[in-house]
Amino acid sequence: MPGAKAAAEFAASGALDGLFAKIDAGEIELTGDGGFIPGLIKATLERGLQAELTSHLGYEKGAPEASAVPNSRNGTTPKKVATQTGDVDLAIPRDRDGSFTPVLVPKGSRRLSGLDEMIISLYAGGMTVRDIGHHLASTIGTELSHETISNITDAIAEEILEWQARPLDAFYPVVYLDAIGIKHVLGIWIQDNEGAKFWAGVCAELANRGVRDVLIVCCDGLVGLPEAIEATWQHATVQTCVVHLIRASMRFVSYKDRKTVAAALKPIYTASNDKSAREAFGAFQDSVWGKKYPHAVATWDNAWERFIPFLAFPPELRRVIYTTNSIESLNYQLRKVTKNRGHFPNDEAVVKLLWLAICNIEDKRARERAKERGKPAGQRKAAGRLVEGQVVTNWKQALGQLAIAYPDRINTYL
Repeated sequence: MPGAKAAAEFAASGALDGLFAKIDAGEIELTGDGGFIPGLIKATLERGLQAELTSHLGYEKGAPEASAVPNSRNGTTPKKVATQTGDVDLAIPRDRDGSFTPVLVPKGSRRLSGLDEMIISLYAGGMTVRDIGHHLASTIGTELSHETISNITDAIAEEILEWQARPLDAFYPVVYLDAIGIKHVLGIWIQDNEGAKFWAGVCAELANRGVRDVLIVCCDGLVGLPEAIEATWQHATVQTCVVHLIRASMRFVSYKDRKTVAAALKPIYTASNDKSAREAFGAFQDSVWGKKYPHAVATWDNAWERFIPFLAFPPELRRVIYTTNSIESLNYQLRKVTKNRGHFPNDEAVVKLLWLAICNIEDKRARERAKERGKPAGQRKAAGRLVEGQVVTNWKQALGQLAIAYPDRINTYL
């Protein structure tokens, strides 16, 4: 029976009325040093440890046959353990020949199960090691050194390495690359300065992990990225993110002109084909806005060859490759976690925080969806998956268009 249900039944039966009366009168403190809950945990654990020792020895305490057994009880050893409700002082039972190995509170452990998970969750939320130490001390009275907290969060390092090096599918119809992540979060890479060498390494790693072919790679025009993509997957179509292109062209447009200039640019990226787009671009170039904002003209002109692949596809597919916003939404969530961190001691600390944050985001969304399971679709308000396994709107229609455009390369994987 779940603990919450059992507590509710005890309360309803009146079995806890005496306890509630003492709590109301201020005679019993629930938490903190000497509190009722830590005391209950202490009593429960010590009772369980005595039961473990009884099972190990083969007889109950005080049983007549005890004298016939070569091993026997040998008092207790004091031990302080940290729990989710505070520190608890335990009396760990011993046996005379030292063969007893408790399972409930293993030898060498100083924290009960649950506290490590709490610390990792706090770290994933963006708290620093020092913040976590202060939080534990001020809320549950548990004092842990900064080194201990850091070691707890480091325990997931092997899991991160395994995730980062996991084998990938041989084929991806569309891949989105950006400065922080990749759509299905294929990995996390840290670099001070982006360039051809860095992106070549990223693409090479993906290829080494099993990615043999990519139809379309949507990226934000970072220096060296298109060349790195084409060197790895020579048949891939490199598409500049249209939203990034619009933002870049609007960089030096005054605020009062932004809506008008944005409307003047729209015929370019909504054109039916590259010829119509070129005509729309020429019209913008000759317009009052093109003359007033030559930077906007130059931005589109410089990116033209990487922009026009988008125009060869029908609307269903255009919507899929139009933008890397699926990454931008992830980046926004990750920046909320990292913005409070002044610095990181090393790259591994950055990867650890980002990976935990991704897990945390997905766990939160999964819990929200679980609460709404069974409700009609119109009543569900929980967010969908942010990254792993996210369903792309109208993906089947887009996949059908890809099958028409790339029949020889895609049908093998369908």
